[in-house]
This record gives sequence, C-alpha cells and structure tokens, in this order.
Amino acid sequence: QVQLVESGGGLVQAGGSLRLSCAASGRTFSDYFMGWFRQAPGKEREFVAAISWSGDSTYYANSVKGRFTISRDNAKNTVYLQMNSLKPEDTAAYYCAARISGYYSDNGAYGYWGQGTQVTVSS
Repeated sequence: QVQLVESGGGLVQAGGSLRLSCAASGRTFSDYFMGWFRQAPGKEREFVAAISWSGDSTYYANSVKGRFTISRDNAKNTVYLQMNSLKPEDTAAYYCAARISGYYSDNGAYGYWGQGTQVTVSS
C-alpha cells in the first residue's frame, strides 16, 4: 500500500507558476514509477506527466511539454510538478499516482491515487 497526499494547488493568474508536491508513505517510494494526472469539470481524467523510478526518464503530455517539469526526491518520498506559463485551460484537479503496471500514460496503469489538489488559472 502507498498513501499519496498532494499539496500546492491554488489560484494563479495566467502566465504564473505553481509547484505541486505529492508526499508518499507506506511502501518504498523508489519502487514506483510516478505520474501526474488532471481532471477538469465535465472532462475525463488525463495524463500530464510521469517519471521513472530513479528520475532519469520523464514523459509529458503534448499540452504541457515545455511548460511543466516533473521531478522526484526519493530521499524525501516526494514527487513534484513545477508548472510555469500557466493557462486557463490548465484549470483542473491535479492528482498524483503510483504505477502498478502498464503504459505510463494510462489511468489504469496506476493503482494508488492521492485525493487531488485544485489548480485554478484566471485569465
């Protein structure tokens, strides 16, 4: 079992930045490939970014590439999402997740989820 708790969401103007954190507890954090997903009202949850066990490999949705950066600190059992140049369309609840098996961008590959943190970008 892995417990995940996100923080760092909030209200920001377009063009601004936020850094989300996801603190993990339970099983060994470095055993898990980690991902960030988001869900806007009325829309399906979508992949945002993922990072490998050691942090050597990162993956991004096209919509955030070049603006968002995922990173992790295994010593602190934490994964981060630095979000720059935010746009109103980035408004959503953001979730971190630990992958069990499967393709990194598939919701179904992740077996553990946090409760989410809201990000609202005003125009």
